[in-house]
Amino acid sequence: MAPAPLTPAAPRTAVDPLVIGRRVRHLRTHRGMTLEHLGAAVGRAPSQLSVLENGRREARLSLLEQVATALGVTLADLLSPEPPSRRAALEIELERAQRGPLHAALGLPQVKAGRSLPTDALEAIVGLQREIGRLLTERAATPEEARRANTELRATMRDQDNWFGDLEVHARELLAAVGHRGGPLSQRATAEIAAHLGFTLHHVHDLPHSTRSVTDTAHGRIYLPQAPSASTDPRSVVLQALAAHVLGHGEPADYGDFLRQRVQTNYLAAALLVPEEAAVAMLSTAKDERRLSVEDLRDAFGVPYETAAHRFTNLATKHLGIPVHFMKVHEDGTLHKAYENDGVRFPSDALGAIEGQPVCRRWTARVVFAVPDRFSPYYQYTDTSTGTYWCTSRVQAGGDGTFSVSVGVPFAQVRWFRGRETTERAVSRCPEPECCRRPPGELAARWEGRAWPAARPHASMLAALPVGAFPGVDQTEVFTFLERHAPS
Repeated sequence: MAPAPLTPAAPRTAVDPLVIGRRVRHLRTHRGMTLEHLGAAVGRAPSQLSVLENGRREARLSLLEQVATALGVTLADLLSPEPPSRRAALEIELERAQRGPLHAALGLPQVKAGRSLPTDALEAIVGLQREIGRLLTERAATPEEARRANTELRATMRDQDNWFGDLEVHARELLAAVGHRGGPLSQRATAEIAAHLGFTLHHVHDLPHSTRSVTDTAHGRIYLPQAPSASTDPRSVVLQALAAHVLGHGEPADYGDFLRQRVQTNYLAAALLVPEEAAVAMLSTAKDERRLSVEDLRDAFGVPYETAAHRFTNLATKHLGIPVHFMKVHEDGTLHKAYENDGVRFPSDALGAIEGQPVCRRWTARVVFAVPDRFSPYYQYTDTSTGTYWCTSRVQAGGDGTFSVSVGVPFAQVRWFRGRETTERAVSRCPEPECCRRPPGELAARWEGRAWPAARPHASMLAALPVGAFPGVDQTEVFTFLERHAPS
């Protein structure tokens, strides 16, 4: 049975705070009211209303009703999605741009669209912003295909709280078919799932080097490496290959399709290794007892830490009501992959892509590399521009180097977790260069102009990705392999 496509969930019903704020300001000034007058009418401090007018905070419906009454309009008038004037529309566009990743990446100062800023100057600034965005998008169209697709897919995952019900159903049906009754999924049970689906497993010494497995759908054979990687769970490799068959995947139409297929197969494999019902029961009990832990989830189901961390993000918001973020960071400090629905602000480029971006040195995901104890989890609170977050992090070796894997939550949610009593704390002001990207003055004075590092570029980040094929896979090598191993 083919899966439902990974399409964005229905948008959450919310009116843009910027538009509401400009409508409040327009109506207030039109009636000759000051913030003090409006504040007195609704029983709020002028500073609270200033935050509302600047679009910095979403107001409660009860407050908006009071404001509408004080301004002599209906609530529907106040919640209209249309800016109240051409000038307000320009101010809103400017403010949105200045809060976006492009403005942060360029390091430009903030422009306040106050009364002293002439409308023609505002028009010019907004027009320049549009043109810069257009040029960057145009220039990035071909080499940035993968990053754009990653950004879009991450937004879809965030909209669904990283939980995909149709894939959970597939996992339950497959586990029931082989009589799995809970606990870690054994390699024998993994082979039984393969047999149930009509496949046999074959370990070979000459698997094409660009593949993790090769499936011969004509003869129902899955080829696996004879000596699996020490950093890879051999069950995952089998389950991911089976997931592609269960979900009816064909050759990807483009890179975005390739990424969606990969997310689906990884998700279904993890849902088989860590079944939803048993995991939610365990996590719910742990939350009630205020001892949530990714390590306990890992140990209970016998999976790698990264799998447990991913699975926690699948279930935490849907079943526990906990927003969460996940990061996998390379030892060189760059972000490998990440997910969030808790408001944390990942480093990003002008297009919103996060892959390959440098992570703040003060974040848990970077600090953990300097911790000598690699056996125990590392916990830390980090104060950021979007709030305080608590993180738990571990370091693991991989085929491409050493990575840290981190799971974090906002401060308000830490009361449910083990490790909340940690005294480790850091302050991050990134993306401000003075936080950690610019060398200290004394160090820079000593070495600036006297060093010439030879960068180690990643070829895969520079190459254009083929359309309609499996990126990085030599199909001639794969077909030759299948011809060599096909049963006579």
